Amino acid sequence: MLSELQISPAIHDPQGQEKQQQAAGVGILLQIMMLVLSFVLGHVLRRHKFYYLPEASASLLIGLIVGGLANVSNTETSIRTWFNFHDEFFFLFLLPPIIFQSGFSLQPKPFFSNFGAIVTFSVLGTFVASIVTGVLVYLGGVMFLMYKLPFVECLMFGSLISATDPVTVLSIFQELGSDVNLYALVFGESVLNDAMAISLYRTMSLVRSQSAGQNFFMVIVRFLETFVGSMSAGVGVGFISALLFKYAGLDVDNLQNLECCLFVLFPYFSYMLAEGLSLSGIVSILFTGIVMKHYTYSNLSTNSQRFVSSFFHLISSLAETFVFIYMGFDIAMEKHSWSHVGFILFSILFIVIARAANVFGCGYLVNLARPAHRKIPMTHQKALWYSGLRGAMAFALALQSVHDLPEGHGQTIFTATTAIVVVTVLLIGGSTGTMLEALEVVGDGHDTTLGDGFEVVNNRYMTRFDDEDSPSGSGFRTKLREFHKSAASFTELDKNYLTPFFTSNSGDYDDDDDDNEHHEEATPFTRRVDFYNRG
Repeated sequence: MLSELQISPAIHDPQGQEKQQQAAGVGILLQIMMLVLSFVLGHVLRRHKFYYLPEASASLLIGLIVGGLANVSNTETSIRTWFNFHDEFFFLFLLPPIIFQSGFSLQPKPFFSNFGAIVTFSVLGTFVASIVTGVLVYLGGVMFLMYKLPFVECLMFGSLISATDPVTVLSIFQELGSDVNLYALVFGESVLNDAMAISLYRTMSLVRSQSAGQNFFMVIVRFLETFVGSMSAGVGVGFISALLFKYAGLDVDNLQNLECCLFVLFPYFSYMLAEGLSLSGIVSILFTGIVMKHYTYSNLSTNSQRFVSSFFHLISSLAETFVFIYMGFDIAMEKHSWSHVGFILFSILFIVIARAANVFGCGYLVNLARPAHRKIPMTHQKALWYSGLRGAMAFALALQSVHDLPEGHGQTIFTATTAIVVVTVLLIGGSTGTMLEALEVVGDGHDTTLGDGFEVVNNRYMTRFDDEDSPSGSGFRTKLREFHKSAASFTELDKNYLTPFFTSNSGDYDDDDDDNEHHEEATPFTRRVDFYNRG
């Protein structure tokens, strides 16, 4: 990416160098203007409760319009260079703060109470969606319904297009209120889904690059090596940071600047460590965010806690908005292969089918393991299915496939992914508010309740599994209940051993957790909703 931005002829030409600096200034100025316009427009739309054009859709639309105008007006190449979507820039600078903030802002109680369901949807479900999409695309090519791709490349396309981005749905949940279990399912599934999708794509890409036929077992082993290794790296960096801030004595007034600087550097250290080890930086920084919020955060001084929370929220908001603008501009400027319209249309149909297989199939499995009062309602499953919009992750992986796949195959995949992103973000995203209201999963009745599936045990919220009252199920259900008991055992292990070892808290474990969660999550959302309801 950097080599593309360097203008070599201008190095020994003062006039050329001055011209390039001027072009850079104009390009950056336009980007800042689009960011300002996007934030102002998003504010106006939310204030007037106009949900047909969500903030993410508005940002994408601004990028599309400005990119189209630049394309028509024959803007100088030196200026247009600053708007090219570089996948390296996306993965190294824009994506890490977004993913870290996702892990850092998780509400632990509803997330871990629904952890089994979230893992089922994000890991097993994403795998199922990838395979179903890849197989259907391959069969469509064999039956001459669409452009034919090799089977492994179909699986690569299925992996990248399974990365969802439900930012529109989550913003509507925050504005209108929703059941916290549903919010945890949508948010948790989207966080782990990105990590799963990129791991699957890299695994399939590796299988394709190695001509020697690898069996299915070796593919699974390679994927587990990448995923587990990345997760271990992220958790390890998180634990190291917790011990550092616990024993370094940085939580004093004159060292708060150093404390904040070190805290901000650890997430990028985790990301670059994993990338340097040929692992997934996305998975690593995600789990670093979860661990640092649970352990390291409580070792900070009060002022530093406020700063790092605001800082990462600010950076992730800027990065996410810029990604949609950046993406829209690049869609309008890039060369696309529109000769295979059938591939695009059938791909849209196939990902709808694959998403349904993911959500409703995994929902059935989860409900098998849950008692009647804890089953996921069909309305929640439909909302989860409808929230499977495609966004920046799918777009970036598709752009990477242009370099990974020969003979125009990557260009075909990139064009199809571009069309899918535009359709889902603009058309489906605009109808999300109406659909969620029709399903009756948003509104005043869903604001901040923890749901009927929670009860207070020893001042902590736990899910209810009425083993005494429920009839004895099959061996499969028994195994799942044993898994739930082991999860409860981990909660006790965390409370009695891990938290005292990695944090400065001992007896005030519960209270601090509640206070931090309320300060970080409930306050900003409540303040925003109250503000926009005043009009």
